[in-house]
Amino acid sequence: METQQILSNASLTKTEKIRQLLALGLTRRQVADLTGGNYGFVQNVFARYWPEQVRSRRADASADIFRFIPFNRKFGVEIEAHNISREALAEALRQAGITVAVEGYNHTTRRHWKLVTDGSLSGNNTFELVSPILEGQAGIDELQIVCRVLKQKNAYINRTCGLHIHFDAVNLELAQVKNLIVNYARFESIIDSFMPNSRRGNTNYFCKSVQGLADQVDQARTMNGLISLQRTRYQKINLQSYVRHQTIEFRQHSGTIEFEKIANWVLFLHNLVEFSRTKRVEASAATMQSLREFQQPEIVTYINNRISDLAA
Repeated sequence: METQQILSNASLTKTEKIRQLLALGLTRRQVADLTGGNYGFVQNVFARYWPEQVRSRRADASADIFRFIPFNRKFGVEIEAHNISREALAEALRQAGITVAVEGYNHTTRRHWKLVTDGSLSGNNTFELVSPILEGQAGIDELQIVCRVLKQKNAYINRTCGLHIHFDAVNLELAQVKNLIVNYARFESIIDSFMPNSRRGNTNYFCKSVQGLADQVDQARTMNGLISLQRTRYQKINLQSYVRHQTIEFRQHSGTIEFEKIANWVLFLHNLVEFSRTKRVEASAATMQSLREFQQPEIVTYINNRISDLAA
């Protein structure tokens, strides 16, 4: 098939269109421009089907190498917003092919998306939209559909809204989770710089800094011991979700229904988790330059653009 035939073929998923366009010999940038402009997801597809060509990068000044891996992680999202009734939004999502139910407040993981109440939110017709377990590129594609519906139905965000990301932590070892907390804490000032002021430092009750927790992690000898060091789940990393869901929850991001923001944040966190499997950055080395060494160029570009936008 030629380029236009691939793009216009409604029977192909976005992932398959990207794969076929790459197979034609188009560059990743060309394919990204043709399929919506998200280079990160094109890179994911490229890494899945042509793993031998995936670029490797140095993770620090030594000879250690950080290797990017395809985004194949199990994850979940919680999107807080307002301005549309849960029933009306559920109907719109169903029409877009998303399986969803309107439910009361609960923490039960479903096989479908659920629209629940959240007493911490302000505004008219507030809601929290919680995903089922999503996985890899297929999960990202489904998330994009959901974000499109939210925009079409004029869902709004305000300062009380947040975005929470859960990552499956079943296969993470204790030392790796410790590294993750320490690395997040040491890069926290940089992460803060591409978040609104309301989500930085200790300014938000629902996503406090993890720097104090990072100072204590090496006291723990078991996962339960590590979790017990965290006195509240309202921190930028919530370990207490491991008890109920065997996930680690990332709570810092501000509320958004914009697919680009959510997707780039998910990929940023994915890279941070993978980096933390084998690395713990020294406090003095936690710079933007060292962060670049385990993030794809398009993620770094996105971060720099966010920093500039928020500083304006």
